[in-house]
Amino acid sequence: MSFYSSLGYLVFGSRLRRLSEYFLMEVNKVYEQSGIAFDASWFPVFYILSRQQNIPLTDIAEQLEVSHSAVSQLVTGLKKKGLVETAPCPDDGRRQLVMLTGKGESLLQEVQPVWEAITLAMTALTETQRQSKQLLEAITQVEKAVQQQPLSTRILSSMKN
Repeated sequence: MSFYSSLGYLVFGSRLRRLSEYFLMEVNKVYEQSGIAFDASWFPVFYILSRQQNIPLTDIAEQLEVSHSAVSQLVTGLKKKGLVETAPCPDDGRRQLVMLTGKGESLLQEVQPVWEAITLAMTALTETQRQSKQLLEAITQVEKAVQQQPLSTRILSSMKN
């Protein structure tokens, strides 16, 4: 039994992070080997912008369920690469609209076939093991549970008993 498997829930977050890092690394290999200058960490913002242009930065943060600061940093990096641009919202100048540039649109066209291939490959991967098919559903259930009651609250409650 591996170190991680032997510790069960004590390293649950570490195992998820390790698996996430592995997936991102492998997907980045695909972009690199395909000659596409794209980083897997950009995917969430690019995907949202592929569905809706001129979207407020705050709306991106809300959809991704991450901080405004985290999205702002990512958008700033994408702006430096010439892939997105921002403009003040017409109805509220304090808010910034985010949109793909022409260069970003071209890159989007290049990465979309990779996204389709990722979906196919991951579907095939999860179909090889019966329990693997339940992975996304289980993650969704855990996410909902910790939204209802944070993990820290659950841990502290267990310590009182």
